[in-house]
This record gives sequence, C-alpha cells and structure tokens, in this order.
Amino acid sequence: MDNTVLWSLRLGFSSKEAQTISEIGLSSFLEKSFQKKSEKQIPDFLENSPKTAEDFKQLRMQYKEDNTEARKQLRITEAKVSLEMKAWWIDKMRNEEFPLREKMTCFWHNHFVATFQKVKVNYYIYQHHQILEENAFGNFKELTKKILKSNAMVRYLDNTDNKKGKNNENLSRELLELFTLGIGNYTESDIKNGAKALAGLGIGKEGAQYRRVFEDNDVKTFFGKTGNFKCDDIVDLIFEQKQIPYLLTRKILGWFIYDTPKEELVEYYGDYFRKVDFEIQPLLIKIFTEEYTKNNAGSKIKNPLEYVLQLLSELHIENSNPKLIANFIKEQGMDLYNQPNVKGWVGGNSWLTSQVYLQRNNLADLLCSGRGLNRKNVKPNEEMIDKNIKTKQVEINWNNNGNNKQIITELKNRLLCSVDIASQKDFENIIKYDFNPKAENANQVVLRLYNAMIKMPEYQLI
Repeated sequence: MDNTVLWSLRLGFSSKEAQTISEIGLSSFLEKSFQKKSEKQIPDFLENSPKTAEDFKQLRMQYKEDNTEARKQLRITEAKVSLEMKAWWIDKMRNEEFPLREKMTCFWHNHFVATFQKVKVNYYIYQHHQILEENAFGNFKELTKKILKSNAMVRYLDNTDNKKGKNNENLSRELLELFTLGIGNYTESDIKNGAKALAGLGIGKEGAQYRRVFEDNDVKTFFGKTGNFKCDDIVDLIFEQKQIPYLLTRKILGWFIYDTPKEELVEYYGDYFRKVDFEIQPLLIKIFTEEYTKNNAGSKIKNPLEYVLQLLSELHIENSNPKLIANFIKEQGMDLYNQPNVKGWVGGNSWLTSQVYLQRNNLADLLCSGRGLNRKNVKPNEEMIDKNIKTKQVEINWNNNGNNKQIITELKNRLLCSVDIASQKDFENIIKYDFNPKAENANQVVLRLYNAMIKMPEYQLI
C-alpha cells in the first residue's frame, strides 16, 4: 500500500500530490503548504452582488417596488452566484499544487458553519470564507474572535435578534457547545451571560459591530469571572478552561485521519495544542508527522469531495464542469456552504449509506466508460445515464511492462485496496494470466480492472 498516495488524499483531495510527497518528503511538503497564501482579490462573480449598507438599502427598496416575477428573478440571480462560488472553490481545490490550505479551510467551513440558505447574502458568505482561509493555519483563539465578528455568523445564528433585555442565546450556546468546549463543560448561566456579552453585536460594514442601542453594558459573570464582558473577553475566558483543546483536536483527527479517534490520541494531541498556545500549524505538523509513520490506512471513509476528485484525477478528466461536481457532491450529502444544520456534516458512516454507495458506483461506471459529468447524469443512476451520449477515450496510468498479477498489485497499492482471495481471483478473471500489455486493447482491459476495484467497499476508505 502506497503511503504517499494515502497522505496525498489526506492532505488534499486526490492522489496527484503523491509524487511530490515522495520526492521532497512530508516535512517539506507541509512547509510549502503552510507557505501558500490565500487569495484576497474578490472574484468577478461577486461584482454585482450587494456588499454595502447602501447596496442593501437599494435592494430592499427594489423588493418593495418590484412585482413578484422581478423578485423571483433577483432570487434566481443570487442562486446562480451561490453556485458560481461553489464552482470557484472546487476549482481551487483541484488546481492547487499544495492543497492543504483548501483542505483545512473546508474543515473550518464545517466547524464554524454559516450557510447560504440562512444568511442569504453571498458577499457575507464570501467574507466568512476568507476569514477561514486566511486564518486556516493560525491561532484557534484569534480565529474564534474573528468568526464572532463575521456578518455571516451573526446572521446565521440570529445574533441580529440578540438585544439587551431580549436576549437570543443561539450564538452564545453554539460558541460553547459546538465551536469550543463541547457539551458538559459549561453551565446554562454561562450561556445566558455569554448572550448578554454578545447583545447588540450585529451586521457591520466589513464585519459585525456593536450597536449601542442594543448593547448590554451591565456586569456579567462568566465562568466565575465578573465584569462588563464583550465578545473578545468571553473568548479569552473560554480559552482558560481545562477542556478547551480537546473538542477541536478530536475534530481535526476525524477530518484528516480517523472517523473515530481514540481518546488517548485526542488527549495526547490536545495537551500539545494547549502547550503551543492553540496555534494550528504546529499542531498539524505534530499530528501529520507522527501519524504518517503508523499503519492507519482505512480508518476514515472518503467524503464526497475526496471520492469524486480522486476519481477525476486518476482518469485524467481535467475539464469537468465544477458546477456539476458541486451538484454531484450535493446529491451525496455534501452541499458546500449549505450544511444541514449548525453541527455540519457528520461524516463517517453518513458518507457511505446504501444510496450514496450506489451513486458512487454508478458514477464510476459512467466515468470509466468515457461519459463525462453532464446535467443529465449528475444524479447518477441507471435511469439517468444517457446511453447515447458521446464518449471519449479514458486512460489511467499503469506499468505496461508488468504481467497480470503485477498490474493488479500496482493498482491495489495505488487505490489503497486490501483484497481477499475471492476478489483476487475475480481480478485475475478480468486481466488473465496471458494478458499482453502491448496489445491494442490493453488499456481497456486495465480500465475494466480499475473500474472493478473502485467499486469495492475498501476503495471508499483512506
């Protein structure tokens, strides 16, 4: 089993970085990944989207004046921009030479959840995304402070309705339960006083701001400390708590390596996380370098992004429409910028239900047969696959100097598949003992073998 392929998938979205890891080593690969900076230029598709208070004022007036059909068209336009944003991000994931920042941004995206569906402002979602991307390898405490000032977050968790004397506790509750400490490590009083500290924190020009008329300047007691606390203050107090490193450490291990990480690992890496003052980069270096040496393949089910981007990369399908990729992973339960709730995508076994597995296998048949993703087959099932669609030659890399068993072993190692005796015999019936790697149809035979392997349950694991 090829460890560089395994870690290419874990640190990115496909196996295409395996050769780089092999050539320069894991340490240098990580160093170059951390050096990769985020883009700050606003994408063209957001050019006409409302961004300022004046823009939104004009939009509200337009909504009042326009008829039903005009309002419908405005909603359609914003939905198109949302899809453009998904496609923009998928393109970045596919094309980055060192994609770890995008992988980590996706982790944060599923930790500090804010969705198109609830926020309804594409520019706010973009701002939120940029906070996550720019601070992907930074300090967890500082990122938490910045996220509390995300326009998308204060709208998503209803802090725009949180006012002195009429508190909305949603943001305060999720800050403690899902973002930092986890259930059982705070009291209802902490939630209530946290909400008071956040009262009046609403939409601002480039980030959330307090509005004096709704702000609560009374003294609050939060985790045993008393004062006129604001958002930054309560984050500082949260990060003084004993349990603070473990929730995030568990989620990082779950995102990259183990669907169910052992508690001793969570505590081991969590204690180190506290020691480095909640800096993400040294934590990732320690986790990746130590776990790289272990025999831990097959400990996590591929999420839909990892599955489809690896498949497209292996088959050298470079021109797939990223909007169709976005729609496919949505069908698989991974709708970018639209998690089902504030808890995010659960992952693990939810990525391999019988329906998801069937969709994946049908997609494998589709792509291996030379039929690319299109609007008719983006929900791949037998009824929706257009048998008459124009096909093109698909190729995979394989050593054409080997015999049948050597080629089977090569693909097994590259696809990270453990194969039992029965499956080995099945594969040897596809690519027989007298297989001629120089024959005209050799690639088609190997492609049939590849297709059979990628439909194995073992292929769904990394």
